[in-house]
Amino acid sequence: MTDSLNRRDFLKASAATGAGALLAPLAAAADKAADKPIRVVCWDEQQTQQKEAYDSFIGEWLAKYLGSRPGLTAKAVALSDPEQGLSADVLDNCDVLMWWGHQKHGDVKPETGKKLVGRVKAGDFSLIALHSAHFSTPFIESMFERTRIDTARQFPDGDKEKVEISYVEPPGYRASPKRDQIVTPYNEVRKFPDGTTKVTAHLPYCCFPAWRADGKPSYIKMLKPDHPIAKGLPANFSIPHTEMYDEPFHVPAPDERILEECWETGEWFPSGSVWELGKGRVFYFRPGHETFPVYREENVLKLLENAARWMGTKAG
Repeated sequence: MTDSLNRRDFLKASAATGAGALLAPLAAAADKAADKPIRVVCWDEQQTQQKEAYDSFIGEWLAKYLGSRPGLTAKAVALSDPEQGLSADVLDNCDVLMWWGHQKHGDVKPETGKKLVGRVKAGDFSLIALHSAHFSTPFIESMFERTRIDTARQFPDGDKEKVEISYVEPPGYRASPKRDQIVTPYNEVRKFPDGTTKVTAHLPYCCFPAWRADGKPSYIKMLKPDHPIAKGLPANFSIPHTEMYDEPFHVPAPDERILEECWETGEWFPSGSVWELGKGRVFYFRPGHETFPVYREENVLKLLENAARWMGTKAG
């Protein structure tokens, strides 16, 4: 009996030792992965007007700040760089693509945007679109693709019912909606006697009916103060000088609306929203303008740092 117990104890000890030897490299690898910095790429079209508010271009300014924060690395790239700053080497070493653009959106073609969206969906990186980047190619293509996903989920093709979906783009890739237009995206649905349902899905404008670059202050309200993007930020804060955008914002319904922004003149805007897109995420943050020093504001920089950390853990 004693010999049996001894042999049993020996086998248990041996198994524990073997398991420990096997698990040790896995634990070490996990620790190493946890220590791996989140890699942010700050894309910028680099307008000369940016020098009115910043010592360098906005992308360089943001990369300098984010790269100084623990656990983050940041690289500034520009439209004028080889392959428009979007080479395979740059994108292969990116967890978060932060995009600032305003006047040169058309220089980045839809085909490029579709490739970027494919990478977001695959989980290679997530996208942060800043201010006028609502009209950027990757943001538009992201919202188009999210609309397609939502529509296909809402109208699945089944055995008993055939569903045909067609998609209609806005009248112009970067068209602005009128105040009285139906908010896009929306669906027109027709059911036929043979059991076929035809859906015409109108893709989003990715814009809004009014804006004003007068530099008046805006007021931010955190709708989700416990969200990782809002970590360490006050529930309410102001931005002294910025441009005004007025709702409705023609985009798919977001998965999370983190904050909203308003002005003393009565306008308001859903200024911080998140969409899941495959294995990646898209975050739109409205405040900013090339001649107003919005990205010098402590709360704004903290918010963008939080967003990079949270979204960077999603990618990969």
